[in-house]
Amino acid sequence: MSPRRASVNEAMRARSRARIMQATVELVDERGFAGTTLGDIAERAGLARGLVSYYFPGKRYLLQSSTHRLMHLKLAAALAELEETDPPDLWLATSIDTVLTLTRERPTLMRTHLALILAPSAEGFIQDEEQRRFGALLQGVLRRRGAADPVAEHAVLRSALMGACMGMLLPGAETSPALIRADLFARYGLRP
Repeated sequence: MSPRRASVNEAMRARSRARIMQATVELVDERGFAGTTLGDIAERAGLARGLVSYYFPGKRYLLQSSTHRLMHLKLAAALAELEETDPPDLWLATSIDTVLTLTRERPTLMRTHLALILAPSAEGFIQDEEQRRFGALLQGVLRRRGAADPVAEHAVLRSALMGACMGMLLPGAETSPALIRADLFARYGLRP
């Protein structure tokens, strides 16, 4: 029996990581962060518990990375529906709507994600590969709109989107998604 090629091993690792991250967002959305263990995640993913710890240094990192992956995949799918010739404003409107829809559809997951980002810790805001992919998509949208500095404008857009999500999810003081969307659209000069 010959050993597997490096590319086969890498593909297997990528599939395992994806299964772990998918299981994480599902379980945290169902049970919350405290009600989800790494063992639960491994079981849902159909993998050995040790693989979860091998790929991810802790539950907090795993959740942030998994949420960034979900955001990246949702935004990539939404943008893939657009035509290259569609107006740049439509690309930004689609990006905003994708994040707001995800927040509305998965409030437990998004509330937990934001709480972990804001909670003091040595890890802080995790800028992993999944977060970079999501950021690259948003920077591409801003570049398409003619941004002079897409990296800096992305930081502002990311902050605006995080604030919008927090406004929608703040227990006891939730703001209407329609009002938040209207504010973001006005801020960027988009037509509703």
